[in-house]
Amino acid sequence: MLPYYNLYYGDTDSRYYPQAEFAKKAVERSRSQCAKLIRARPQEIIFTSGATESNNIAIKGYCLANSSNGKHIITSLVEHRSVLEPIKELEKNGFKVTYLQPDCYGMISTKVEDAVTDDTILVSIMFANNELGTINPINELAEICNKKEIAFHCDATQGVGKLPFNTNDLPIDLVSFSSHKIYGPKGVGGLYIKRKLPRTKVNPIIKGGGQEGELRSGTLNVPGIVGLGYACELAGKLGIDESRRIRILSENLMQNLSKIDGIMFNNHPDKRLPGTINISIDGVNAESLLSRIADRVALSSGSACSSRKTEVSHVLKGIGLTESVAKSTIRVSIGRFKSSAFTY
Repeated sequence: MLPYYNLYYGDTDSRYYPQAEFAKKAVERSRSQCAKLIRARPQEIIFTSGATESNNIAIKGYCLANSSNGKHIITSLVEHRSVLEPIKELEKNGFKVTYLQPDCYGMISTKVEDAVTDDTILVSIMFANNELGTINPINELAEICNKKEIAFHCDATQGVGKLPFNTNDLPIDLVSFSSHKIYGPKGVGGLYIKRKLPRTKVNPIIKGGGQEGELRSGTLNVPGIVGLGYACELAGKLGIDESRRIRILSENLMQNLSKIDGIMFNNHPDKRLPGTINISIDGVNAESLLSRIADRVALSSGSACSSRKTEVSHVLKGIGLTESVAKSTIRVSIGRFKSSAFTY
């Protein structure tokens, strides 16, 4: 990334000096790196400031572009706030929304089919839950939507780079992902928009200079995009072996935690991200515990995007936990740079 902060500081939209040309080539190389990770075509990737913006473009942009075909959206109670908030905004402006109830692990079943109406134009379900790590049956959900000719958006932020994700094998229209979830820089992400026929139509929600195919105006964050591209390349190379090693560590930790009285696991026992564990500890206030160990261990009581808020996680509410149990819940994440063999 460093050369693009100084040596090649050109604006990719400029035509008349070599620094700009170097920057433009770097952006297109990164677009190819991102596309390769999810088995897409480079022209199907647009760069954003992160998954929050990608989700907003996907949901609002698609619904506004296709509202003449219907005004019904299907999502779940345990989606990320960056999915739920734009949907709530659309709901205030005349769209109807069905919020699906997950099972006790946070998984959304193929009951999506039962919620479809003649007015449904979009289904938005995440690949894997950001707090629980539970993986949804995306293949089956995408097939249901494809059969009924309904667009399918997947917030794949938590899963891309950790688990295989192949847009060639999925009848999927929109996919959001973020750089910092795969060890890239913060403040940059991407959105896959299907260009195969029938092409997915999306309206821009930010107007300006018309960058990124007029879908996301604004001067590109070239160093960040270069970092995202390389993070995608590394994830593609390390993915399978890294996920296997991390899963072994997390299973070791779960085995040892299960020896402690009062521990309850909230994530799916099998269908979960390799390194995400969500536990409730009977009689223990999570915030108090975390404050006492913060100098030794970096943990959270939920999504980092809402950890400064005091209310109970909507995800934990969504899977049916009581307020007292939810307040005793922490999320443990094991990643690339963790190597300890946990013992008890």
